Amino acid sequence: MCRTVDLHQAVLAKNDTNAVELRRTLDERGTTAVNLMSSPGSGKTALLETLLTRAVAGGTPAAAVTADLATENDATRLARSGAPVRQILTDGLCHLEAGMLWGTLDGWLPEETRLLFVENVGNLVCPASYDLGETLRIALASVTEGEDKPVKYPAAFGLAQLVVVTKSDLAEAVEFRRDAFLAGVQQVNPGVPVIETSARTGEGVDELLAHVLRAADGLETHTPVLAQQHEKHLHHRHDEDDPAHEDDPEYEHRHGPAHPQGRAAAHLPAGSPR
Repeated sequence: MCRTVDLHQAVLAKNDTNAVELRRTLDERGTTAVNLMSSPGSGKTALLETLLTRAVAGGTPAAAVTADLATENDATRLARSGAPVRQILTDGLCHLEAGMLWGTLDGWLPEETRLLFVENVGNLVCPASYDLGETLRIALASVTEGEDKPVKYPAAFGLAQLVVVTKSDLAEAVEFRRDAFLAGVQQVNPGVPVIETSARTGEGVDELLAHVLRAADGLETHTPVLAQQHEKHLHHRHDEDDPAHEDDPEYEHRHGPAHPQGRAAAHLPAGSPR
């Protein structure tokens, strides 16, 4: 049991190191990454397609990476927006990691990209633990999922810098208790902004895109209380990082290069600082 815990901590510490370097590299080239997390069926892909379409139509260079255990259905769908899109197949892994994202961006991400949307695997448990080098982390929940989603998944919603409600056009039909949902959000993440959206009607989409663009402009985003606690644990994990797996090819295949300044950093375009 102890060995399992130690290995998990080593994986997280390595991921955090990769994420810090990826965030720095993206920032230097003027690209803002947005991590989208939700359960399956939340309407995340439909909303992202609408967001990308609006961004492209408005002249904002945007791209997307979408992750799934299997199929490239979401990438095909998102490409209809006109934005560059790439699929990551996680081969059974229930979340994305910074090394996996970095390897995908290497040599592919267009030089002028201002917004990079990362559609994480449909899961509200595992992805919450993994920093992807994003500037903005968004947790999404549809009105059809029930009002208690935030309190059932406190890490996913507690670490979010923005909470997005999807399928708002169905709220009345499913008797969505908005006040109960908002109370749950504030319980796990006091002060976090909440935007209600509908990909079908367009409600809230422009507001959401404007929020993302403000983050890209460097305006201050919400800092969750839980994130501050996570930061303390992050430093503790780094102190106890176990480098024993750095030369393990299978470990590197699954979690990315041992040193973030390696292959991907050498080839990801540097761009111009914002």
